[in-house]
Parts: sequence; structure tokens; C-alpha cells
Amino acid sequence: MSVAESKKLLMNKLLVSAILIALQILLVSLAYFYLKSSFIFKIMFRVIGVAVVIFLVAKEEASSYKIIWIVLIFFFPFVGGMLYIFLGNKKPAKKLRQAFDCQMQQIRNNRIENDLIGRIDDENIQGQLTYLKNQGFSPFYGQNVTYFSSGEEAFAPLLKALKNARKYIFMEFFIVEEGYMFHMILDILKQKASEGVEVRFMYDDVGSLTKLPRKYYLELEKYGIKSIAFNPFVPVISLAMNSRDHKKIVVIDGVVGFSGGFNLADEYINKVERFGYWKDSGIMLEGQAVWSLTMMFLSSWNATRNTQEDYSQYLPQYHGLDQRDGYVVAYTDSPLDSEQVGEIVYLNMINQAHHYVYITTPYLILDDLLQNALINAATRGVDVRIVTPAIPDKKIVFKVTRSYYRELIEHGIHIYEYTPGFVHAKNFLVDDCCATVGTINLDYRSLYLHFENGVYLYNCSCLKDMKKDFMDVFQKSHEMTEEEVVSKKFKGFFEVLLRVIAPLL
Repeated sequence: MSVAESKKLLMNKLLVSAILIALQILLVSLAYFYLKSSFIFKIMFRVIGVAVVIFLVAKEEASSYKIIWIVLIFFFPFVGGMLYIFLGNKKPAKKLRQAFDCQMQQIRNNRIENDLIGRIDDENIQGQLTYLKNQGFSPFYGQNVTYFSSGEEAFAPLLKALKNARKYIFMEFFIVEEGYMFHMILDILKQKASEGVEVRFMYDDVGSLTKLPRKYYLELEKYGIKSIAFNPFVPVISLAMNSRDHKKIVVIDGVVGFSGGFNLADEYINKVERFGYWKDSGIMLEGQAVWSLTMMFLSSWNATRNTQEDYSQYLPQYHGLDQRDGYVVAYTDSPLDSEQVGEIVYLNMINQAHHYVYITTPYLILDDLLQNALINAATRGVDVRIVTPAIPDKKIVFKVTRSYYRELIEHGIHIYEYTPGFVHAKNFLVDDCCATVGTINLDYRSLYLHFENGVYLYNCSCLKDMKKDFMDVFQKSHEMTEEEVVSKKFKGFFEVLLRVIAPLL
């Protein structure tokens, strides 16, 4: 199929989907406006709103997430209640929940046990690692841990590692788009599949909706590449569409793994320019720490295909275990439970900081827990610096991001906007000793609604590279002043309204 034909089919697909969804919204709206004058239906609408609020109060959920939905339902009982049912509730189809529950148990059953936590003197780090271990992810000694300060810096090592694959390649991404980056990777995957290497490729159907032809996974299957489009898009307003696979994972033979913020599209390696320079990051792991990435991929694969593969068949014999470059834990966060792993890791890092907390994030939509933690850290003398984009990819979200500036700056937090373009990296660095690199944004969707993953690092030598990268970013960024924020009125009535619907953004 030619590129022109693919684009034509894609546009037809989007047009039909948009029309069908618009019709559903129109029908619901007409029914609401037609019936709202009826006393009986007024009572019914109120009952729906009250019922959803009661459900929210009783639910095991982060208080800040519940409060913002309760406010929305208070002002718009029926509409707010229906929005929560379809867009805010984290629980999709029962079948999918049960499948992932089963796979999380598999992860716990197949984790490699060790006594590394007891060898660490810092009680705060012990607590963080114990928390992650209780979620199913053991710490390992770091072995050749490499930090990449951009997508293009990670690209060449990724291609080299893929070419060296001998047994299997697992890849899982949120966005995949036909272009230079993906075609370079696809050529290698085709070659490896022809050589007998087991190649599995997974992409999020909604994340790649405007990027790939319909049912592209069938095209990949023709090359011997086993493929899945996660949670396929259907043009129906559905709760199932709310949980997306935002993870970025590459595993080669179980001994080399990649993760970070970059997807498989040309802007992530600055082959094309969309919002100025695209600032991203990545991480490459070797050795036992890769096992957690392998299990994360298999859990998504098995849950989606409803299979029960034995994880242990992909556990390699690890060598060079005497190498000890700090400690590494790769972990995941699921929207299908009441545990906000990504947020808790971030909160622990902020609350335990003594000297500094450096953060890069494309979006800054904070709940009360994170905002209070950041303010408390700055108040006790910690140097808190947050870098956001100067050129946004989503203007509405950018307005909400900027609405937080004034209060944060007033409490001594330094806010920088990355002047060359768009920051997509999701990095935390604390006190020269610990960091995270991954996919988890500081917004409601990443923290509560998406499947995510991260890599926690303690005392690894690559933290020096991360700090150097942060210093370079600070130098290239503009620090916002309190005078600028006040004069430009970043938090007006419109921004306050946007905060109310923040979980939908």
C-alpha cells in the first residue's frame, strides 16, 4: 500500500470515527436538554450525580483525584456524573482487569529475590526500594547503566542492540509513526525475524491512531513479527478507551533493555521539527535489572492476548554479576488498582530530599499531594527546580501548567521554561544520589489513568550525566519570575475552570 493510500484510509477512518462519536454526544445532549425540564428526570439526574459522589467517597482512590471530580459533579450533576463514569473511572472491562491482575501475580511469582536492600545504609533509600519490591520489582546492582540526554542520542545504541539480538526482541510503545526512525527499526526487525529471532511488537492503538494505517499489526505479522495493537480504538464513548498503554520498553535477549520518554516517531530524534527542539531522555540497562522490563512486557502481552505463558522461559543466564554500579529498579504503574506507584515514588523522592530536587516534565498539572510536597521541600530549604516547555504541544494543557507557576514561585520553587522548544523528558534527580527516568508525566492521566513505567536509580555513575544534562537545560531555559507571572496573569478565571476539568486533559 502506498503512503498516499495509507493516509487516505487513515483520514477516512478518523472522519467516520469522529462522526460516530459526535452523533453519540449529540444524542446524549439532545436527550438531556429535552428531558431536563421534567421533574422526574431532574430528580433522576440529581440521583445519578449523588450516586457517583457516594461511589467516589467510598472508593479507594487518591483524595485529590476524587475531590476534583466531586467539584465537577457538584456544578454539573448529570454531565459530571456521566463524564466520570466514561472518562474518570479507572476500572475498564472486568475481563481486562482480571487478566492484568493475573499477570501482576505472575510478576510477583517470578521476581528474582535478593538481599540487596539490607546492604544499603540510607534508611530513606531502603524504604523506597522496599516499597517497590512489595509491588513486585526487586532492586539489582547496576551494570553498564547508560543515560541518554536526547532521543537521537539513544537511537544509535538502540539500533546496535537490535542488530545484536540472537533470541528475542520485545518492543512496546505508546506512539509509533511511519517515518525514518521507525523504518530503520522495522528493517532490522524484519531481518531478525527472518533469521529466526522471536520478535514481538506492541503499540497503543489510540496513541498511534493518527500515525499508522488501520490494523497495522496485521502488516507486521506478514513479516514474521508478532504484533498487538493495545486496546483497539472503537468509535464508541467507552470507559475501556480511557486506559492507554503509555509505556516505552525494549528488551533484547533479556540482557539489554531500553526505556525513557521517547516514542518511535521522527520528532523524538529531531529528524523533523514540530515544537522547536524536542528534548527527551532515555536509559539503557544491562544485566539482571532488565528482567523487570521483560516481565512488564510479558504482562501486557499475556493480558492482551489472554494467554498464560511461563515467564521463566525468557529468563537468561546473567553474567558479570560482580559489576556493581549502584542500584537499579525498573517498575510499572497500572490504572487497574488503587496503588499510585508512580506518584508514590515521586513523593518519596521529594519528601526525602535534603539539598535539591530537579524535575523535567512536559505537563505540570499537580494534585494537592504533589504540590504540597514540592512546597514543603522548598520551605525547608531544598533547591526545587522544575523545567517545562517554552513551546507547548497542547496549548490548553500549557495554560493549566502555567496556572501553577505563581503559587510555586511564591514558595521559593524555581520554574524554568525550556527556550529551544518542547521538553518531553520525565526525569527526577535528587541530591546526586537517586533519580528516575521513565514515562510518567506530572498530570492526572499519567498518574491515575495510564499504564506507565519508570526506572529508579540509586548511586549509579550515570547520575553525573543526568546532572550535567540538567545543568545544560537550566542554562538554555528562561527562569520565570514572580513579576512575569503576575503581569501576564497566568492564573485567571479561564485557567481555574480548566483546572476543574484537569482529569480530562
